[in-house]
Amino acid sequence: MSRRRRRRRSEKVRRHAAANPAAAPVEVVREATRVERLAYTRSQAAEALGVSRSTFNRRVLPLIETVEMPWGTRLIPVDELERLIAEQRRPARARPGRAKRGRPRVLPPGLVDHIRAERDAGRTLRQIATALNERRVPTAHGGARWWPSTVRAVLSPISGLTQEPGTTPAAWGGFPTA
Repeated sequence: MSRRRRRRRSEKVRRHAAANPAAAPVEVVREATRVERLAYTRSQAAEALGVSRSTFNRRVLPLIETVEMPWGTRLIPVDELERLIAEQRRPARARPGRAKRGRPRVLPPGLVDHIRAERDAGRTLRQIATALNERRVPTAHGGARWWPSTVRAVLSPISGLTQEPGTTPAAWGGFPTA
């Protein structure tokens, strides 16, 4: 019997029961000491798993043991379904920590001190860059050569903030004091 027909019949029974309470069908309730759900139909099992019935029939049903009833219905024991769910469950991935922002500084502190000392000695940014290129000193991030702008970036106060965490900016020099 189709779902539509079952729904119409149950609605018809309810309408008649509301109109004539004496003719309402009598339900027999039996006392049970222990109530336990033994099995699901395929539709109920698919709904419990949150998948479509066709997906359940193709992917889940071949993996579990079913009970075939004499009238053709296949029932899925609840404990079998719970076992399958427990086996297939994966642990949740841990939330990743916060990523560090920006590019990491990779210049050795000795090189930064050397560049500062040369600048304090009165050399221009171009002269410092040329000297570093002649000595084949690698740039911070593998650049082909040193440029005056690269030297200026190393000497900038913002660059110094990340390169000398233990000191105060006033101790670095180059700042006007009041």
